[in-house]
Amino acid sequence: MLFTIDVGNTSINMGLFEGENLVHSWRLMSGIDRSADEYGSLLFSLLQRHGIPISSIRGAVLCSVVPPLVPVFFEVCTRYLDTKPLVVEPGIKTGLRLLVDNPRELGPDRVANVVAGTFLYGKPLVVIDFGTATTFDVVSAGGDFLGGAIAPGITIASEARFRRTAMLPRIELQRPKHAIGRGTITAMQSGILFGYIGLVEKILHEITLELEAEPIVVSTGGYANMFAEIVPAIQVSNPDLSLIGLRLIHEMNTIER
Repeated sequence: MLFTIDVGNTSINMGLFEGENLVHSWRLMSGIDRSADEYGSLLFSLLQRHGIPISSIRGAVLCSVVPPLVPVFFEVCTRYLDTKPLVVEPGIKTGLRLLVDNPRELGPDRVANVVAGTFLYGKPLVVIDFGTATTFDVVSAGGDFLGGAIAPGITIASEARFRRTAMLPRIELQRPKHAIGRGTITAMQSGILFGYIGLVEKILHEITLELEAEPIVVSTGGYANMFAEIVPAIQVSNPDLSLIGLRLIHEMNTIER
């Protein structure tokens, strides 16, 4: 089995693949203050709870947008899983040409997303990842990664409003029944959600104009399903996209010749 790890700013997504099938997935809170032993103990408990022997894990692949956690999870894999992980970084095979100014600045999770997106759904493609930041990643009809857009995540936007205002409370992010809120909470929910829908639709519109083609639009990340239900342009929702991309990247870089 293959263990996949996607380390984000807010959460860590982990998945276990048996062949092409994602058989287990877990999400942990991300924190640079935790040691390899702490993460390793959590991982060991999760595997034990599901009756998964360490010996059944034959490989691992890791991507991280938090640089200090790369060596931490490298150590987790080598010490607790007894396998050296493939780290997604510049220079590895992805099957895509990266037509960006500086590939070293490109988040490896974004690469994993578009690798999986093109494999599963085709191209031209836009992947929208609703995470700590909301990223829009674009692949041309010819299979070139063109870049994209990065916006503040909806959680960051909502939290900033709470922290920077004296009388507005912290709210739960959910779809309001009406655009015209009758109270503070519903008005705030309307403002953040419909405002964010506008952001998503405008960026997609501008990307489509530049592509000069209608792309397949896929959502992923923590709010993938919610936005897929309310943004008509989003055709597919797949919250596990980065993990699938990691599996594909591992396959490209370890296949026997």
